Amino acid sequence: MGKRCWRRILAASSLSAALLLLGVATRALLPEPENRALGSIWFGGKRRSPLQMLYDLDQGPSSALAEVHRQRRDLLRRACSRHTRRQRLLQPEDLRHVLVDDTHGLLYCYVPKVACTNWKRVLLALSGLGGGDPQAIPAHEAHAPGRLPSLADFSPAEINRRLRAYLAFLFVREPFERLASAYHNKLARPASAVFQRRYGTRIVRRLRPRPRPDALARGHDVRFTEFLAYLLDPRTRREEPFNEHWERAHALCHPCRLHYDVVGKFETLAEDAAFVLGLVGAPGLRFPAPPPRAKAATTHDLAVRLFQDISPFYQQRLFDLYKMDFLLFNYSAPAYLRLH
Repeated sequence: MGKRCWRRILAASSLSAALLLLGVATRALLPEPENRALGSIWFGGKRRSPLQMLYDLDQGPSSALAEVHRQRRDLLRRACSRHTRRQRLLQPEDLRHVLVDDTHGLLYCYVPKVACTNWKRVLLALSGLGGGDPQAIPAHEAHAPGRLPSLADFSPAEINRRLRAYLAFLFVREPFERLASAYHNKLARPASAVFQRRYGTRIVRRLRPRPRPDALARGHDVRFTEFLAYLLDPRTRREEPFNEHWERAHALCHPCRLHYDVVGKFETLAEDAAFVLGLVGAPGLRFPAPPPRAKAATTHDLAVRLFQDISPFYQQRLFDLYKMDFLLFNYSAPAYLRLH
């Protein structure tokens, strides 16, 4: 790849009444000793940062997995150039999903329904929680507010410094399988009472003619067709942003405004997680076992079954809503859709 310069593109950020420029930060990855100053900030100069490790991989003989991730970066950059034009300015709150590990020099943008619970466990384990074992950390603790700092919590200058020098990564998933999983886990399962009361009752009240009193009170029997109608209803996003479990990945992580060094995929979770942990210098830390292939196939079958009752017209409208996730992360339209 030769001598490489990666651009970190940030937008102007409005904080309080002042317009603070986050600017266009250019990060040049330099060989030692030029990059030692950056490394010494977080590592005492004793070991190389994950970002420097990635640079070293790109400079040396390319492994098959390193080449896959280089191609994903390039595909994302080209897709952003091709499919995005004018974009709104990012606010600090737009960075809320980007979690910060200052000790290891990491930025992780979490996307719900894409192994984010286990990634949060891993970040906590890297800090020593759970005796360094992600499996020992309960899910509720991994999701506890404030347990992991967010990039939105820092000043613009501190945000820029981390964006220039830390390894940034995210994990994505085939958009409609992620959507089917969100519906199944948050609205269709009996154990999802909190989501059913908050969102299910709202969907029933708005979209179901003559609903039964128990459905109005509990929201426990929302149909997939009703859920999709709720997503496509313009009133939904006018009232409040989508819930993070069905918000588009690009709207959570802004991959055309922030530079991501690693784009992991749920479909190759084990390999991609090992790649990131290798860059961190923690290959001995075991990422919690991803779902077996049989369960992954079940999620695909669930999406096929749910979408078979959706008309081509609404399939197309929903595809248009999630189209940028398909384009940016190189997913093809599912074969089971009947698109125009």
